[in-house]
Amino acid sequence: MTRLKKGPAEEAAKAMKTMNPFLSGSDPQERVGAVAMMLRSTMKNPAITAKAASRIASDSAKIMMGRSDRAADPRDRRFKDSTWSENPFYKRGMQAYLSTQEHLNDWVANLSMTELEHARAKFLTSMITDALAPTNTLLGNPAASKKMMESGGVSLLKGLKNAYTDITKNGGLPSQVDKRPFQVGKNLATSRGKIIWKNEMLELIQYEPTTDKVHRTPILIVPPQINKFYAMDLSPAISMVQFLMAQQMQTFVVSWRNPRKEHAHWGMSAYVDSLIQASEVIRNVTRSKKVNIAGACSGGITAATLASLFAAAGDDRINSLTFMVCVLNPQREDSELGQIVSDQSLEVARKYSRRKGVLKGDDLARMFAWMRPNDLVWNYVVNNYLMGEDPPPFDILFWNNDSTNLPAQLHSDYLDMGLNQPFSHPGEFEVAGHAVDLSKVTADAFVVGGLTDHITPWKACYRTTQLLGSQNIEFVLSSSGHIQSLLNPPGNPKAKMFRNSDIPADADTWAAQAKEEAGSWWPVWGQWLKDRSGTLKAAPRTCGNETFPALYEAPGRYVFDD
Repeated sequence: MTRLKKGPAEEAAKAMKTMNPFLSGSDPQERVGAVAMMLRSTMKNPAITAKAASRIASDSAKIMMGRSDRAADPRDRRFKDSTWSENPFYKRGMQAYLSTQEHLNDWVANLSMTELEHARAKFLTSMITDALAPTNTLLGNPAASKKMMESGGVSLLKGLKNAYTDITKNGGLPSQVDKRPFQVGKNLATSRGKIIWKNEMLELIQYEPTTDKVHRTPILIVPPQINKFYAMDLSPAISMVQFLMAQQMQTFVVSWRNPRKEHAHWGMSAYVDSLIQASEVIRNVTRSKKVNIAGACSGGITAATLASLFAAAGDDRINSLTFMVCVLNPQREDSELGQIVSDQSLEVARKYSRRKGVLKGDDLARMFAWMRPNDLVWNYVVNNYLMGEDPPPFDILFWNNDSTNLPAQLHSDYLDMGLNQPFSHPGEFEVAGHAVDLSKVTADAFVVGGLTDHITPWKACYRTTQLLGSQNIEFVLSSSGHIQSLLNPPGNPKAKMFRNSDIPADADTWAAQAKEEAGSWWPVWGQWLKDRSGTLKAAPRTCGNETFPALYEAPGRYVFDD
């Protein structure tokens, strides 16, 4: 990435750098260094250490004598079994663990270290204490012990079999989903459509209309490069593709190819060039001068770069933009990982992917899992190994585990974008062959964030509203996490959202004035698109046209690449 001119915020931007989890690397030397720093700080602050030890000892005495009223958080699923409150032995074990965890966290918080060192120390301490939870062992987990006794040891044997399978076939991580019931093209990604154009990087899917008439302006969905496209078309009940077609939208979706080592040179410029070509095909096939563009997660970063490029060229083909759970200008406080990365760790990550040609999907999945170890690692250790149960069959988790690689050049480009913050510094940096500047993008925009999203926090998603030059922007806050906010069809009785037609500069100000509404954001978005997609016309009888004839059936071939 080339800097075009020097701005006054250069050092501030450098200090605030961070990455979303899929953009970063982890340097083992820095983890060792964090431990060393904790030890040095301990030696410099003996009084703090002594105070923490005294508190642990005092609490331990109360616990041993049965005088402690310490209890687990009701939301902590690890200690829901009644044995933890009824059995004195287990109750004391739980209280001792919770006490130690609390005082260790307080001890780390009081050590004299820099902000970065504190973040790393906190992260490491959390990982260690989570791993040492008594529920992660057979003897320390009453439910697992009961299961072993009741099954005559069968549950333990099955757990050992599951562990062996994961070690040999799942990279050592516990399986999160039973994949056997699912098959792409059979019970996932089943919407009827055709591949009407392809290059070495993507297949362009046009879906067969399900209504007699369709809106004249089509929509193109740009999925993230780190997952396969069929999140947009899982089972019919939660298919965004089928929802859009029911709204009379001409629907197109990109299916990215899973890159291999020989594709290491694929970078942001190549991905944007492929989208330009895809948009030309869509305009030719639909006879529409304009196209609605929707980008999800990292696909939104690519879509934003595309929009900036078109704006710089004076090309107004983008009719509207939708950004779904997407952060364009990440900041350090956005995520736990963002708080612990450094220049060195980012360069280690860059060199690693360059050496390998790609950042492997398995490595990305492992990094995601260890960001939330209780939910994504230890929960499945208990279920699969200690309880001897198979993980549940769940279509969303099946898709989430069907991960893809990230080519080295795109990985490097993302690292540069995170470091330089080009979207926050309009006109200062060159991305994909142009001076990126979203303030020149004037198309109407719809932005969606997830209230409990830990990957792309909603306040970070909200910042997109301040980057665009659009006069008409809608921001909707869904009440779910990252994937659940994206896949949020009508009919869910628990679904709700927050809306505010005003778009102030500050996310907290927006939230203070937002009103809660029951239901999914999809119908709101669907009507928003319909209002901007022109009049209705007769639906095409076939996919493609004479210039771009249908090549083969959806979901295509790239989706099956390992």
